[in-house]
Amino acid sequence: MPEVGIGIAGYGMMAKAHAYAYTVAPVMRSLGCRPRLRLISGRDRDKVSRAAAAYGFEAWTADWHDLLDRRDVDIVDICTPPGTHAEIAEAAAAAGKAVICEKPLAVSFAQAAAAAEAVRQAGVLNAVGFNYRRLPAVSLMKRMIDEGGVGSVRLLRAVWLSDEFVDPAIPFDWRFDRSMGGTTIADLGSHLIDMATWMAGGIAEVSGQSATFVPRRSNQAVTVDDASSALVRFESGALGVFEMARMAVRRPCDFTIEVNGDRGTLAFAYPRLNELLYGEGADRPGLYGMRTIRAEHESHPYARNWWPVGQGVGYGATFVNHLGDLLDRYPEGPWEPDFAQGASVQAVCEAIERSAAERRWVAVSEVMAGAGIRP
Repeated sequence: MPEVGIGIAGYGMMAKAHAYAYTVAPVMRSLGCRPRLRLISGRDRDKVSRAAAAYGFEAWTADWHDLLDRRDVDIVDICTPPGTHAEIAEAAAAAGKAVICEKPLAVSFAQAAAAAEAVRQAGVLNAVGFNYRRLPAVSLMKRMIDEGGVGSVRLLRAVWLSDEFVDPAIPFDWRFDRSMGGTTIADLGSHLIDMATWMAGGIAEVSGQSATFVPRRSNQAVTVDDASSALVRFESGALGVFEMARMAVRRPCDFTIEVNGDRGTLAFAYPRLNELLYGEGADRPGLYGMRTIRAEHESHPYARNWWPVGQGVGYGATFVNHLGDLLDRYPEGPWEPDFAQGASVQAVCEAIERSAAERRWVAVSEVMAGAGIRP
C-alpha cells in the first residue's frame, strides 16, 4: 500500500485529533493509501517535541516552513490558530502540497478568498475541516433532505452553545484577539453555516447582533464577541436563525440543527450525537410526533466502518471519517468541503459581523463584491 506523508502545523487539541484520525482510519476502514506521520511543527520546542512523541510523529520542528521543504511530506494539515491559516495554506500550495486546513479557513473573507485562489492556481487538493458533516446522524440528515424526506425546506435553525469564556478571570490569549482567533461567529458559527448551506443551499442575506460581556481580560481589550445571533434568508427563500455563544453556563459543546420542510421535520442535537429525530407529515394521525432514529445501522452513512448498532460513535470518529474520506480520494480527488466552500462560509460570517456592527441587513454578495469577488 502506498504511503502518504503527513505534516501537521500546530500541536494542540486539533493536531491531536487529526493525528488520532490518521492513526485510526486504516484500522477502521480500507484505504487506498497509508498515512505516515512524518513531521509536526510548533513554536514551543518543549511542547511540540512532547506532542511529537505522544502522537507518533517521526520528527518535529519549531518552524512550519520545514513542512514545505520535506519531500516526504505530501499533505500539509494546518491546525494552528485561525489568524495563521491563510499564510500557511498559500505557502503550502506554492510548494505543491495538498492542504487540509482547520476551520475557519481565515479570519476575513479576503484572506479566505486569497487562500482559495492560491490552491486553485497551484492545482493542489484542498479541504477545510468541517468535521461535523461526518457524524453519521448529521450525514443521514443531509441524505434524507436530499431524498425529499422533509419536502421543500422552509425553515432552518442552528444553535451552538459553549461555556468556554464564562469565567471573567480567564486570562487574555489569542482566542480573545480577533486578528488571531477570529470571532465567535467564525469559530462556532462557521460549523453551523457550513452544515446549513450544505443542507439548504446558499445564504442571500443576514441580520446579526453581537455582544462582548467581558470587554477586558488581563487588562487587555477583548476584540471578539462572546455571543452572537442572526436571522438569515436563504437563496431558495427559506428562512433561518443562527445563535452562537461561548458564555452559556454548563453548556460545554452543545449544538443543535433543525430543518422544517413542507412535508416533514428533521432535528439533531449533539448531546445525543447518535440520534436523529424525524417527523413525517404523512404519518397516520395516531403516530403524531417525532420518531428517534438510531443512526448506527450499517445502511446509515459511515456506520458500516464503526461498531455494531447500540455501541455508538463519538467526537473522534468525525475526524476519522473526514480524513479517511480525503485519504480515500488521494491523489485524484476531489476533496470536499474545499477551500472555495470554506471561503463561501467565511463570506456569510463576515456578513453577520458587518450586520451586527452596522445594525442593518447585509447581503452576502456585498461582502464578496467588497473583496473583488463576483458572486
